[in-house]
Amino acid sequence: MDDPRALFDLTGRVACVTGASSGLGRRAALVLAAAGAHVVGVARRAEALAELRAESGENIDTVVADVADRSRIAKLANQVGARFGPPDIVVHAAGINTREAADEVTADGWDQTLALNLSTPFFLSQALVPAMKARGWGRIVNFASLQTARAFPGGIAYGASKAGIGQLTRAMAEAWSPHGVTANAIGPGFFPTELTQAVFDDPERSARNAEQTCVHRNGRIEDIDGPILFLCSRASDYVTGQILMVDGGFTAK
Repeated sequence: MDDPRALFDLTGRVACVTGASSGLGRRAALVLAAAGAHVVGVARRAEALAELRAESGENIDTVVADVADRSRIAKLANQVGARFGPPDIVVHAAGINTREAADEVTADGWDQTLALNLSTPFFLSQALVPAMKARGWGRIVNFASLQTARAFPGGIAYGASKAGIGQLTRAMAEAWSPHGVTANAIGPGFFPTELTQAVFDDPERSARNAEQTCVHRNGRIEDIDGPILFLCSRASDYVTGQILMVDGGFTAK
């Protein structure tokens, strides 16, 4: 029997991670680099990306870009592959939640949310998949949410985008997995990130969320490490079109 640890070795792989300047995207970039991958982190904030490079060393390069700008997708795909070559792995961690109540949703807020959370994962993947198909191996990891299946106050645009991610993930799997490119999604519970800062700034609300999980705590940033590595490595060769909820059992209750 081969060493099972080799299933998680990403040496020689190239990964693109959007939203790499903070939160779960930043953590994903660091985890994949630690597993041996050359990682290209993409985000809008140059200073935060510089800090990521300083922490990680030579395994991480960065590209400053607004991934929601669909007119730049082709250019972005070329930039991502400039140093290490075309990615084998793409992790779509960039996201936004405007937290507008249903009666207060604006056209701009709706369009911004759908563009970044749903359209970008498709069109950037579409641009990167041909190289993966040519090699016969690739990994797409989308970010779903508790709101992929649950309705939360102030989350109608965000929830619509994340419900769409569920179907997008299945459709990507149907289209591209015959060519060796798997597509899966991670559905994080409550993790302390910029996107959920308002939740964690309210101790009562944070405690209430923790009690709704099976493990009676909210997520810690390191809880994403194993799931992201699993879905980006050979360990998940026979897994595609799935949403892995990393939520402490929140959606199980």
